[in-house]
Amino acid sequence: MRGRNILFGLSGSIAAFKAAGWVHSLVKEDARVNVVMTRSATRFITPLTLGALSGNQVFTDMFSEGEGEPMAHISLPREADVVLIAPATAQTIARLAHGLADDLLSTAVLAATVPVVICPAMNSNMLAHPATCRNIATLRQLGYQVVDPDSGLLACGDEGAGRLPEWDRVRETLLALFSDDDLAGEKVLITAGPTREALDPARYLTNRSSGKMGYALARTARRRGADVVLVSGPVQLDPPPDVELITVETAEEMLGAVLEQAADSSVIIKAAAVADFRPVNNHSHKIKKAEAGSQLELVPNRDILAELGNNRQDNQVLVGFAAESRNHEAEGQRKLRSKNVDLIVVNDILGEDTGFDVDTNQVTLISRDAVQQLELMSKEETANGILDRVVGLLPGE
Repeated sequence: MRGRNILFGLSGSIAAFKAAGWVHSLVKEDARVNVVMTRSATRFITPLTLGALSGNQVFTDMFSEGEGEPMAHISLPREADVVLIAPATAQTIARLAHGLADDLLSTAVLAATVPVVICPAMNSNMLAHPATCRNIATLRQLGYQVVDPDSGLLACGDEGAGRLPEWDRVRETLLALFSDDDLAGEKVLITAGPTREALDPARYLTNRSSGKMGYALARTARRRGADVVLVSGPVQLDPPPDVELITVETAEEMLGAVLEQAADSSVIIKAAAVADFRPVNNHSHKIKKAEAGSQLELVPNRDILAELGNNRQDNQVLVGFAAESRNHEAEGQRKLRSKNVDLIVVNDILGEDTGFDVDTNQVTLISRDAVQQLELMSKEETANGILDRVVGLLPGE
């Protein structure tokens, strides 16, 4: 969101308090936010609050002399990269569907030449009313992007659809608008997280992978237009919006899920940290300390990346990861050749900012004809850097 100009419109709904948090989140990501409120919105949350959160003047009235912007309905959308309306009430949706220009927000939308994202929030009966359904359909026909509301317990006490969508889903919608759709039409299969290899009902072998890199890749690939399937080991992360998530626990389960999806995937990125070994015996009851021996017998797991490399489809792009503590480039080159992949992503697991369970990464990208080291960046930015190379490896590029 850094450097993006967001024109944020609020209409009169109790959900306006959630939108205040969205404004704060945008500002934290270094976006510039200008807020326009309908008169009803000011009854639920004050312009003073939104002004403090956005750091900018809040606009409420087309004709107020104190607004300081005599043609705000023209200048605000002209300066914006996107118009976001949240919450969008039934009244505001009806205004926009009929092209009315009777307040500052509706007039600004008519003057906008940038994408408009609308997040409805209202009582479920109001949402299901034929008039509202017709108006929302009209907004889609006009080219506005409508983020469907969530379902659950509403402020009025009813249960059903009509809740303001969660910010994570709306954020992904905005970021997709700012991203190239250079992966449109591609099916991207991504693995993430660790695997767990059970020893008994209480203990297992695993590693320190958090899954953050794989999940960042899934998010960014989806923003760039891909159909994304994410095969994930056990992690403490929210599922990325609009991504097909397949959860597994063991290496064998991950292998099965990957092979099932691989045949019709044009890009496979194996970011998961799969356990190399599993215990020979998985005991059905907890092993007592007094009964445990001093040695643990292990058997190798099948190498998922090697199997993909040996059985890859024509024109399929295959990407592997190498988490290394030393000899990073040499190990990456070895893995590139031995696994028959197009790209190896090497990261230093001993670095404070590049190791496990952190939000940043600095990786080296090794292909057959080039070695490129990316800067230290967030994992989402790193994911975009990796996908830039993937796009260049696609047939016809």
